[in-house]
Amino acid sequence: MKLNLTTGITPNLNVSAALLAFIFIRTWNKLIQKTGIVSAPFTKQENTMIQTCVVACYSIAVGGGFGSYLLGMNKKTFELSGGTSIEGNTPSSIKEPGIGWMTGFLFLVCFVGLFVLIPLRKEASKGFHQELFFQFPVGIFPVVLHSKRGLWFLTVSDFRTSSKEADEKLKEIVFPADIPESSMKSLNGYKYLSRLPSFWVMGSTILSRYYASQSLMFTAAGVNGDKALSDRRKDEVFIRESIPLWIGAVGYIILSMISVVVIPFIFPELKWYFVLVAYIFAPSLAFCNAYGVGLTDINMAYNYGKVGLFTIAAMSGKEHGVIAALAACGLFKSIINVASILMQDLKTGHLTLTSPRAMLLSQALGTALGCIVSPLSFFLFYKAFDIGNPDGEFKAPYAIIYRNLAIIGVQGFSALPQHCLQLCYGFFAFAIAINFLKDFSPKRIGKWMPIPTAMAVPFLIGGYFAIDMCVGSLVVFLWQKVNSKKAELMVPAVASGFICGEGLWTIPASILALAKITPPICMKFLPG
Repeated sequence: MKLNLTTGITPNLNVSAALLAFIFIRTWNKLIQKTGIVSAPFTKQENTMIQTCVVACYSIAVGGGFGSYLLGMNKKTFELSGGTSIEGNTPSSIKEPGIGWMTGFLFLVCFVGLFVLIPLRKEASKGFHQELFFQFPVGIFPVVLHSKRGLWFLTVSDFRTSSKEADEKLKEIVFPADIPESSMKSLNGYKYLSRLPSFWVMGSTILSRYYASQSLMFTAAGVNGDKALSDRRKDEVFIRESIPLWIGAVGYIILSMISVVVIPFIFPELKWYFVLVAYIFAPSLAFCNAYGVGLTDINMAYNYGKVGLFTIAAMSGKEHGVIAALAACGLFKSIINVASILMQDLKTGHLTLTSPRAMLLSQALGTALGCIVSPLSFFLFYKAFDIGNPDGEFKAPYAIIYRNLAIIGVQGFSALPQHCLQLCYGFFAFAIAINFLKDFSPKRIGKWMPIPTAMAVPFLIGGYFAIDMCVGSLVVFLWQKVNSKKAELMVPAVASGFICGEGLWTIPASILALAKITPPICMKFLPG
């Protein structure tokens, strides 16, 4: 929570959470044994359930919007964004934080996410998972120590690959130089908006291809006859302990109906029909995000939340659009984020022979705990410190960014930076063309087609991600050429080691970042 409200950068702490859970469990067992009480050690299934509950709980604190869209509704952020001098930023677009409405809102939007992708869980076990969730080792790391890829790189935002003069010249040509970087009319507008089409098109293409050619997909990625006995046993448990389809459908419909009625009481600006529209489109966006997580192990739920933000802002009008847009962003993001986390946990359950039903229950318990504890933790900081002060320690930088996004959405396309919309159209068409070539070209050609979702990620987090992926892919490619059987067995373990090692560094890295300690860099520029 402190990272959320200070730097705004919240690294994935799954490794740390799982490590702490593991340490506490082992310590508890040791204490029980020393007291003379006979107790069997926890099984890997029980460990998996505990870690799932812990990760689900802290994920609400990280992704609940306490440092972004929820905080962006308060009066201080309203004043920092320009107050009444900005079109669409009206005095009525203010809602101060409160424990009651925050807790209720989180319960409404987070629990819906548990039921979104349940219909695809059983289908994934039949082979579609090879392309969707199980291709990239998402969920493998919790078996080692529950992990996600850390995205921390200290002071990376200050590293320049071009001269300061070139940057200033770019500002003068494309947008006015006096516009602050937090505004969506500056470079942020291109950065945040141009990558969204690639994510949406890729996921939508996979979803439509799945329904259109289900049998072909299963044939191409189905279970091989010579699969190891252990893998067959995992599949057997995964299918036998099936979560019935009607649970997902009924749960989603009932919770959606409750949300359609209750959320407009929390946010009168967000009309019931806007909430209904959100719940109609949320499942497809959740699928798109889950596919991206399966490819890159990076959760882009907040990007899909911006889709809802802009859509509802444009539909709500200038008087109440800002609050409605920020609330809609939280609705979309929470559903999509929880659904993606559940799919990763189901992958973990598949590997540890843990019942999917038990994983769903653990996820639900952790989500409920997070919805209660997270608002309380937030208010400890909110009452004790000057949250949102740009000159203080707790800047909460993403609160003003999200509010500016909502203001842009209210003002319409004319407020976007120069040629931003044309760039979105271009990337949209490019993603469609690439997917078309990949699906309809001969296999020897299609396999070399790039994946738009993976291409879009470096636009967000920087080129170092692309370098990491390229180097890793090259190592795997060469390893498969040298010894394909050994590579098939060892690649997931090696990948887990790399990612767990990097993930475990997130806590000391975060401490260094909070202490404003920067790593030394020695660099020399030669003439010419």
